[in-house]
Amino acid sequence: MPKIIDLSHPIEPEMPLYPGTEPPVIKEVCSIRKDGFKESLFSFNSHTGTHLDAPAHIFQNGKSVELFDCNKFFGPAIIIDCSSKSSIDLFTAKNACSNLKKQDFILFHTGWSKYWGNDRYYKDFPVLTNDAAKYISSLTIKGIGIDAVSFDAAGDNNLTNHKIFLEKEIILVENLCCLNMAPRDNFYFSCLPLKITGADGAPTSAFAIIT
Repeated sequence: MPKIIDLSHPIEPEMPLYPGTEPPVIKEVCSIRKDGFKESLFSFNSHTGTHLDAPAHIFQNGKSVELFDCNKFFGPAIIIDCSSKSSIDLFTAKNACSNLKKQDFILFHTGWSKYWGNDRYYKDFPVLTNDAAKYISSLTIKGIGIDAVSFDAAGDNNLTNHKIFLEKEIILVENLCCLNMAPRDNFYFSCLPLKITGADGAPTSAFAIIT
């Protein structure tokens, strides 16, 4: 049996959110006592919690979530340990990727998920330099992930790194966690999103699968 490691934060009403984001609503609309069954209403933004960004997040005519084949969201992965760095530079990216076998996903372990629930989580988190982002985007990969809130620094309203990757339809997975519990390589990564028509992004239950 494969070992599965959950790399995602739970969605709940009091969860940490990017400043200005509406909190999720989880509301019981039918109850077992009254209706004989329980049913709930879920309401949350497309980039709530552990989620992925599709090209439609940035580009007017970008591809939305449901237009990708489901294989886009699964494949072999590696983790690059950046937990001692204030930024992820070109040297780090090239050094980590120079002898790669075929990988579909590159996950960056910054260690920033330890601040989940703290205001610091949204400040000074490590991101790829633009040179490193351009190098990574030149590789034949399906997506990248990070255990921080964004691939662009707080205050970068141009979303430079997002554009570098999403224009090549390399999906971005943000707000991962528990990357320290997964192996550095020789595992599969799954980030299947909710299949919502026209979605610019969607929450995902992300997993490392070790066979």
